[in-house]
Amino acid sequence: MRKILIPTDFSENAMNAIRYALEVFKFDTSQFVVMNAFADDVYENTREMPRAFFEEYKQKVEEATDRQLQKVVAKMLEISPNPKHEYSHVSVFDSLVDAANDLANSENMDVIVMGTKGKTDDRDITFGSQTLQVIKYVKCPVLLVPAGYHNGPLKNILFPTDYMVPYKRRELKLVSTVAKNFGSKIHLLHLSKAKDLTHRKLDNRSFLECTMDENMVSFIDIPGEDITGAIHSQITEQNPDLLVMVNSRHSYMESLLYRSTIEKIGLHIKIPFLVLQNLPR
Repeated sequence: MRKILIPTDFSENAMNAIRYALEVFKFDTSQFVVMNAFADDVYENTREMPRAFFEEYKQKVEEATDRQLQKVVAKMLEISPNPKHEYSHVSVFDSLVDAANDLANSENMDVIVMGTKGKTDDRDITFGSQTLQVIKYVKCPVLLVPAGYHNGPLKNILFPTDYMVPYKRRELKLVSTVAKNFGSKIHLLHLSKAKDLTHRKLDNRSFLECTMDENMVSFIDIPGEDITGAIHSQITEQNPDLLVMVNSRHSYMESLLYRSTIEKIGLHIKIPFLVLQNLPR
């Protein structure tokens, strides 16, 4: 059974991510866990509150959160009364990152699905601050859904890779299964100044081919170093419905996240974005 964690702040962006998750995993026997982490809101709203009233306020927030989560689950059942799906909810007095990381580990989650932005919905940014924190620090694949994105047929998947990381079979299988379910073509984009692949790259490419042997796969090799330009170019040419990248130590993805350069280089993601976490878990 596939296990899917969906953090929500009860915004329309969060509900849009839920709708997308229900569609993408409609063919899989899946358990959806909808979570709200409410510690930050409680602390923010009780700065001037005497300690004697803090616990009472916290209890009231938790009860209200539970009621909201029940409504979300009811909405999910209305949207997708899928016999292959199970739905549950949990409210956690913790930060979003810590709650998501703890649940991902304790429940062995396969993927976290969330909106690229939450309630703030700042149009000038690609990812909200909470989303970036989850990508950086939660050791579980994260599927990000842009605000207002309405899914169509999942025909093409763009997967930029430098073939330098030893991919995790479980995470590649996630991509492979989704692609197989929808008959999607996976476009593996490799950018390098070198004409020939090193032994390491050859081995990692062979592992990719082996893991995706049941998929339609194309290999795109582009000379140069401008990975952002190459991604933009392939998005225009291939019109992908999903972008997949691997976050690992010293990867291109990590450099984007840790230098906060996503907005500066113009990598504005307008399609769903799956971040695989090739990090210790």
